[in-house]
Amino acid sequence: MNRLTSFVAAAALLATLPAGAQMQMPGDPSSGMPSVPGPLTAKYKTDADKILAAAMADSDGYAALTYLCDHIGKRVSGSPQLLTAIEWGADLMRNAGLQNVKVQSVMVPRWVRGNESATVITTGKGAIAKPLHMLGLGMSVETPKEGITAEVLFVPTFAALDALTPEQVKGKIVLFNPGWHGYGVNSQYRTAGPSRAAAKGAVAVLVRSATGLAMQTPHTGTLRYDEKQPKVPAAALSVEDALLVERLTKEGPVKIHLQMDGHMEADQKAGNVMGEIVGSEHPEQVVVLGGHIDSWDVGQGAQDDGSGIIATFEAVSLIHRLGLKPKRTIRIVFWVNEENGGAGGRAYREMIGDRIGDQVAAIEMDGGAEKPLGIGYGGFGAPRRPAAPAAGAPATGMAPRPALDMSTLTAEEKQSYVWMQDIAALLRPIGTDTVSPGGGGSDIGPITADGVPALSPRTVGLHYFDWHHTEADTLDKVDPDDFKRNTAMLSVVAYVLADMDGRLAGRKSTFRE
Repeated sequence: MNRLTSFVAAAALLATLPAGAQMQMPGDPSSGMPSVPGPLTAKYKTDADKILAAAMADSDGYAALTYLCDHIGKRVSGSPQLLTAIEWGADLMRNAGLQNVKVQSVMVPRWVRGNESATVITTGKGAIAKPLHMLGLGMSVETPKEGITAEVLFVPTFAALDALTPEQVKGKIVLFNPGWHGYGVNSQYRTAGPSRAAAKGAVAVLVRSATGLAMQTPHTGTLRYDEKQPKVPAAALSVEDALLVERLTKEGPVKIHLQMDGHMEADQKAGNVMGEIVGSEHPEQVVVLGGHIDSWDVGQGAQDDGSGIIATFEAVSLIHRLGLKPKRTIRIVFWVNEENGGAGGRAYREMIGDRIGDQVAAIEMDGGAEKPLGIGYGGFGAPRRPAAPAAGAPATGMAPRPALDMSTLTAEEKQSYVWMQDIAALLRPIGTDTVSPGGGGSDIGPITADGVPALSPRTVGLHYFDWHHTEADTLDKVDPDDFKRNTAMLSVVAYVLADMDGRLAGRKSTFRE
């Protein structure tokens, strides 16, 4: 079936839908609709099968991830470990035979955690003085050397804080615990809570960790100070300890002693690591894929985002090893400073400059390497960050996959979804053949905001937010078979996008980190 026939068939299918109808794409098991085969499936089946077989037999990718985790480890921006990882990453690409390997210089912030502790203190009958499981939030300022001892004010939500007067908040340590409503909701208390509480006179802020898992494991992550407000120390508590402090505040006055050494030092030179398979016909046109090489300063950065950079790297390496030569260039990038600044993504956009139209597609893997289901594409009205689960759904922290309102798409966007479903059909042997709205990531945000088509793997998302930003983000959390399936899916999608005649549609937007 030629492309015109495929388009006519897809158009006929879309025409049967009522205006504004909500649907999943054909081939999605939840849609109840059959897949629409097309020319891409027939054209690329032989190459795709080779890639899938090679990826599922591959052990080099997981071996590289093992080395990264066990021998380099956590890689917070500005640290010596990050610089080691960058040098290692460039060598990895050169040894794989990739072309144009380079490190794009990027200045990154240097935040140092230092020593930190928190203790809850009550008086009277049943008095306690209990150390708490805590992690300072990234970019937090320090406490005085002797620490801060102050009464705790429990505040469940921003709305509850807004209802308080400055006199009620002044001089207190504010504890936010809204319950678990998914990462997209809970992370707002980490990023914005310190400044909102400081605006009313709080001397420090504690937040419940952004996770649904109660295992006495605190989760760090960056905060964003409002430069118009005082900067106060801020830390995350484990779920159990946040609930304990909440209960104690309901019995009577509670104090916490908080000591934190976290501070900023001078910016450090680091870089984005990149290599290429140069296109055979249109080398100037680029399909870029990757993840972020930095991590937080806890755990090993295995799922977030060691799995992302190594799965995307191995996807490109497999294409090269199989001797496949796409028409367009495939570029792998290990972006730097995603966790606490986004400098790598901005620097990449600056490097592209006015050649943004040559960026054919951007794929970011930054959601862990759990069992993959398929590819998210477009971001057309879909949330970029995980949000609250649907009623009755497990509180994994991942957003429910939104339905797609086809009436809101242009003809080019509809055709692009048809092509993506055609590509996804090639992935049926490994069970990753769904296409859903959404896709993108923080590092590719600066280019996808200018209309570059955005894609990202979609996984089951069962445990990612149990692990990320914690001491538990270690290699053992990455299942080798799931890792191989992610690699296989990325490799096929990147190869076909770089070789097919058509180009996916993108949509301009306002980029928000």
